[in-house]
Amino acid sequence: MGSEATYTVQTMSESSSSAHLGSTAGIPLSPPLPRRKVPLTRPLRHARYRNIWLANMVSNMGTWIQTFASAWLVASLSKSASITSLVQTATYVPIFLFALLAGVVADAVHRPKFLFFCNLYMALCAGTMAVLVTTGRIAATPVLILTFCIGIGTAFIWPAWQAAMSGLVEPDEVEAAATLNNLSYNLSAIIGPALGGVLFGWIGPSALFLANALSFAGLLGVYWAWWQERTPQATVTEAFGERFLCGVKTAFGCARYRRILRNVCSVFFSTIAFASLLPVFVRDVLHMQSSTYGTLMGCLGAGAVIAAFFLPQVRARIDKSGVLAGALVVYGLMLVTMSLSRSLLLLVPLILCGGMAWSATVSTLNAAAQLSFPAAVRARTLSIYLFVMSGGYVAGSVFWGQVADRFGVRAALAAAGACVLLNALILVSGNRKNPL
Repeated sequence: MGSEATYTVQTMSESSSSAHLGSTAGIPLSPPLPRRKVPLTRPLRHARYRNIWLANMVSNMGTWIQTFASAWLVASLSKSASITSLVQTATYVPIFLFALLAGVVADAVHRPKFLFFCNLYMALCAGTMAVLVTTGRIAATPVLILTFCIGIGTAFIWPAWQAAMSGLVEPDEVEAAATLNNLSYNLSAIIGPALGGVLFGWIGPSALFLANALSFAGLLGVYWAWWQERTPQATVTEAFGERFLCGVKTAFGCARYRRILRNVCSVFFSTIAFASLLPVFVRDVLHMQSSTYGTLMGCLGAGAVIAAFFLPQVRARIDKSGVLAGALVVYGLMLVTMSLSRSLLLLVPLILCGGMAWSATVSTLNAAAQLSFPAAVRARTLSIYLFVMSGGYVAGSVFWGQVADRFGVRAALAAAGACVLLNALILVSGNRKNPL
């Protein structure tokens, strides 16, 4: 599937949710479950979860290879920073457009069948991109259009996938499963770009796009087998409009959730500058090739993997607002320092630290969102989270690309870093009375 949901929406256990609920518009709450320490590998004892986890790791790797290849190909075809940044825009515009619809659909469809066809569609899009590059009919515009098409599949997969995954393990294993999902995604974020960076100049982008298309095979097999079991789907009695309005009213009726959404929009608007401008930074500031771009992309993923080993200890000592503010300070300083440096010896550890901060930022915001509502409306309220997140990404990728074209990529990175630091300051001052 190549889903970034493990990076952007982590499923939390029902036992935690009851303690942090806002207004839920009359939705009944589940009773709290007893807490106990669950080994990280325990969810893998469930065959279906294990098979999906393994297949999803392969698909995530393919997605990261394509993410790398698309950005570097567009950077090679166009000298404009704003055009290159549109790769991120094309990725997240579909989520912005379709997230709310996808959340309602996710609560009403037969999920294995739905996920099968969504992944098949994305595989065909990746295959089409490979064919276009192979035949020489490639330019920035077709790459962006097909990236947009793949993003549509991602938009519809995310809510359904999240809702399905939490039902494949025991309730007290959900947090461990979320950690495993996040680990899978971040390991792929290390290997995929690094592998793409080495192979781009050797076998070309068409082979990398084909590799992504083939990476969906495992997930298609797992979802097909699950679909053929004809598992019953819960009956939905509400009309589409009623389900949609229920999700919107529930989300925006909760003051705490509105604060979370404001933070999400402002944080992702600023932080997308790194992913949007890194290809241009490597090309125009470092004057290096695709392998360097892949290495620096991988460093961010490596930092996120490292963070998994110490974030639980940090969270045991510091509240969510403190963790988020500290992470934003580190990430903001990374962007500002990047704008001043050309040394790989400095950039590699710097981006590793940024990756750790990024993991803390994303997981803290997502956990806060997950813990706001019970399972009955979770897919719909999370779709609103995704809508706001993607809106921040889209606006930020366009804005920072324009800033880089006008003032230079260094100035754009420095300004983005300053905005991230400002977010941290606002968070500290504004959340004293209203913590996450």
